Amino acid sequence: MQSLAVIGHLTRDVVAGGAPRIGGAPWYGGRALHALGQEAVLFAKCGEGDRARYQRRLATLGLPATLAVGGETTGFSFTYAADGTRTMHVDTVGEPWRTDEPQGLLLRRVEWLHVAPLLRSDFDVAALERLGLGRRLLLDAQGLVRVPEVGPLQLDANYDPDLLRHVAILKVAEEEAHVLMGTAEPESLAELGVPEIVLTLGAAGSVVIFRGTTEPLGPGSELPAVAAPRVDLPRVVATAGTGATVVALLDRHPPLAISRDGGSTWREAGGGLPAGFAVAIAEDDPDRMLYAARNRLYVSVNGGVFWRSLPFELPDIVAAAWVD
Repeated sequence: MQSLAVIGHLTRDVVAGGAPRIGGAPWYGGRALHALGQEAVLFAKCGEGDRARYQRRLATLGLPATLAVGGETTGFSFTYAADGTRTMHVDTVGEPWRTDEPQGLLLRRVEWLHVAPLLRSDFDVAALERLGLGRRLLLDAQGLVRVPEVGPLQLDANYDPDLLRHVAILKVAEEEAHVLMGTAEPESLAELGVPEIVLTLGAAGSVVIFRGTTEPLGPGSELPAVAAPRVDLPRVVATAGTGATVVALLDRHPPLAISRDGGSTWREAGGGLPAGFAVAIAEDDPDRMLYAARNRLYVSVNGGVFWRSLPFELPDIVAAAWVD
């Protein structure tokens, strides 16, 4: 099953007066997913004039990709000041995604869809509502604040709040947070009503706001005894399970195998994770998983699709458990 997908416009980017080059989330996201060994599907859109060339570029990524065509290709120009400050110019505005793009059959196996608009006009409420049927949406806040007009890139907060009704995770940059809420404080961003928000802070890292709260770690305690399910897989290091969900940590790459049917079928996961020593899963929510490398913990709240590293190092880890 292709459980993860990326959808968005491809772009024609001109950087510092150079030759035009391909850009956009399906291109750069696809390169990253390929490098991580992560199975995924790409849904891209461009203008008719770039169809053949961009189709060939997508084919080099080694991932299943579908290219929709209409209007012009979205275009940006970038210039940089001596101090590194970037200025963006909108050269062309691409045609919005229609409610019949991509075809429903192509979306059928997608569980998590990263929606990556470049401008506010890329996806309207109807398009997001259709894309969100039967799956979870991750939205880049560029699609809330970037004004779809040719000229110097403008940001404002004149978006339709109904766009967020269909979103499970919102990725928002610090600059975008100030446009949306006047501040980047987590408490204010929680008022957007999205279950999970990833606030990116450039070189300073990021903050994850889950259901309106950021919880500090409490004092340690002895791990509870949890029975490890037996699995018929080679090179097993550790296992964890709850209900019909079983997670097996294996001595290989990618290091995880996840089953949702008690071990009858498996899918690989964790292509970007280092070698592991322990794994755990929340008893009341099989989407919440904990992965232990030698000195660092990684958390997933979406069934092993995405993982984030906790910002501290530990002594050598020999066991892990999920304790609420």
